[in-house]
Amino acid sequence: MLVPVLTLLAMPAGAQWMNHPTPGIPRTKDGKPNLFAPAPRTPDGKPDFSGIWSAPGFSTRYLENLAADGVEVPMRPWAEALYQERQGNDAKDRPSGHCLPHSVTDFDAHHMPKKVIQTSGLIVMLFESYHSFRQIFTDGRSLPQDLDPAWFGYSVGKWEGDTLVVDTVGINEKTWLDDGGHPHSDALHVIERFRRPDFGHMQVQVTIDDPKAYTKPWTVKIPWQYLPDTDLLDWVCENEKDVQHLVGK
Repeated sequence: MLVPVLTLLAMPAGAQWMNHPTPGIPRTKDGKPNLFAPAPRTPDGKPDFSGIWSAPGFSTRYLENLAADGVEVPMRPWAEALYQERQGNDAKDRPSGHCLPHSVTDFDAHHMPKKVIQTSGLIVMLFESYHSFRQIFTDGRSLPQDLDPAWFGYSVGKWEGDTLVVDTVGINEKTWLDDGGHPHSDALHVIERFRRPDFGHMQVQVTIDDPKAYTKPWTVKIPWQYLPDTDLLDWVCENEKDVQHLVGK
């Protein structure tokens, strides 16, 4: 798979190009970011998810396999066969290997940094990888009934206490749930639950509800960690220059 190559390319992200103190960040007496300080809140009292986040240690664990923690994935026969085919050829045909976008679940799992910008009615996620973005509407609107498939689908969120619950539908069938090849159908409904227990950590729970591909919904938990004193890099996919190096049957 190309994942090890991408991992190597991502290594400099641990020391992002900018080294500028993040305004307002809580710090210890020695000036280091205090990631265990209380989570910030918006003027209306909601948890503020704003900031730059990544998988702890830039781990590719959940990007390679969304169910890496041993969660049962109850695939229907056609989904199981397709997944095994993708595993057998090192997932060489995954969308990102051809400069096509990731989607909701594999960007939740992605090790590359993501910036969250939160307003009163909208949350925007900017992804360093592939210069992609995602919108989550929190202004009270409902999910639309008639959708054109989109790479990130259509997302609306609502607050349940300090947890943001996000429903996403209309995700393009060309996307994969992870780089390992877990498939989905046009019936995919993704439910995410975002919770920030302290300043430096985000708990992301993702439920896959796709009755055409899976016999029942299944849920995974993905940790995020805050990246202080930095910003996003310029990272693009350059015209499939690595296609000739892809391996697999």
